[in-house]
Amino acid sequence: MNIKKAIITGTCLILFSAFTGNAEEKKLEHFDKRNFSRPTVIDNKWLPMKPGMEYVYMGHTQKGKQRISHRVIRTVTDLTKEVNGIDAVVLWERDYADGKLAETELAFFAQDNEGNVWHLGQYSETYENSDFGGSQAWIAGAENAQAGIFMKAKPRIGMSYSQGYSPPPITWTDRAKVEKFEPKVCVPAGCYENVLRIAEYSEEEGPHAQQLKYYAAGIGNVRIDWRGKDEKTRETLELASVFKLRPAALKSVRSEALKLEGRASVYSTTKPAKVRKD
Repeated sequence: MNIKKAIITGTCLILFSAFTGNAEEKKLEHFDKRNFSRPTVIDNKWLPMKPGMEYVYMGHTQKGKQRISHRVIRTVTDLTKEVNGIDAVVLWERDYADGKLAETELAFFAQDNEGNVWHLGQYSETYENSDFGGSQAWIAGAENAQAGIFMKAKPRIGMSYSQGYSPPPITWTDRAKVEKFEPKVCVPAGCYENVLRIAEYSEEEGPHAQQLKYYAAGIGNVRIDWRGKDEKTRETLELASVFKLRPAALKSVRSEALKLEGRASVYSTTKPAKVRKD
């Protein structure tokens, strides 16, 4: 979920299709807050988000001849935050490179009445050798940023959609395309059948920098791979374990997530995150 830069024309994304070779005009997804009756109940088959669930991924990035080990921890917190007029689930992610914190991030998701999971923004901080390297953020409804769909309720091969949009200087232009269903995918956490594969890319990088994400029904993302010539995308991660945190651990996660949110100035016009009631 890295923040990327792009070229935007009006409210449409003018892009070169990495998959068909033809020029296409793709509009952003239409967001209607009236279509969210229970936005924090995310039970999408391919991307469930139940509070307290923690997913640990192990893998590496490849930069030239250098291979860097990575461990990524994703936690569905018990926090919600009002974004663009609806409550969203707060997800906290930490990325460790060679055992040191490289990036920490909050991301916001909500499910509409059809079962689509929407991406409503994020805040990330980067570190180098444990030293703070900077931060970036965007949130739907602020400074012309718009929500996008992260996972369709019923993904079909060939579907292409925006995962959100933020204008410069903090620019987000990621898109997704449903590619295929793999018969079987095995990772350290287990083997899964009929696994959904989605290719993600940003507008400015196009086909030269794609992430391939694999989703197992009832579990979510089980593998991340790459395709293209851009070294920045050469990351491979596999789900190593998934479990539910105990109350004390979840409380600690909540505390750290709130500290991280408190450092995001872009949220000055929004209400603070709160403990969910459902």
